[in-house]
Amino acid sequence: MVVLSKIYTKTGDAGETALGNGSRVAKHSLRVTAYGTVDETNATVGLARQHSTGEMDAQLAAIQNDLFDLGADLCRPDMEKDAESEYPPLRVSETQVQRLEAEIDVMNAALEPLRSFILPGGSALAAQLHLCRTVSRRAERFSVELATVEAINPAAVKYLNRLSDWFFVAGRIANDGGKDDVLWVPGANR
Repeated sequence: MVVLSKIYTKTGDAGETALGNGSRVAKHSLRVTAYGTVDETNATVGLARQHSTGEMDAQLAAIQNDLFDLGADLCRPDMEKDAESEYPPLRVSETQVQRLEAEIDVMNAALEPLRSFILPGGSALAAQLHLCRTVSRRAERFSVELATVEAINPAAVKYLNRLSDWFFVAGRIANDGGKDDVLWVPGANR
């Protein structure tokens, strides 16, 4: 159980922060940037939830919880030591990736195929979901970059890749099943 009795600690005043294994790194390290952008994604999901209801809201709530799992995963290096750890760290699982895929498949089955690229917008919820999509893509890029220099959980990258697809399809659902999608018109303003 997490207990936060004091919010500020002053331990980061010199530009360093602690990772999940207790080691300290610069706040601008790639690992901190990756999990910080996952946190930013979570905040955008919180904004989207201001416009969501029913099943979509329940799915977004599950995604928010997954994003905390993902942040915990990315803030804990030393994957090779997981097996010998007294308290194995939380890692994103293939099951979480598969859940997103199943939800994407259900939503996508209700949509007409796209015949044009779409612009972010339409309903308030769709616009927020497109923001979630772009921020989650940034989190994915940072995580992929991190994976080139340090070992990370491959399911973390898969999750972020599926998540941005989930947000795209959900944005179409939020636009009256794609009927209110804003279509891109190439060269319309030349």
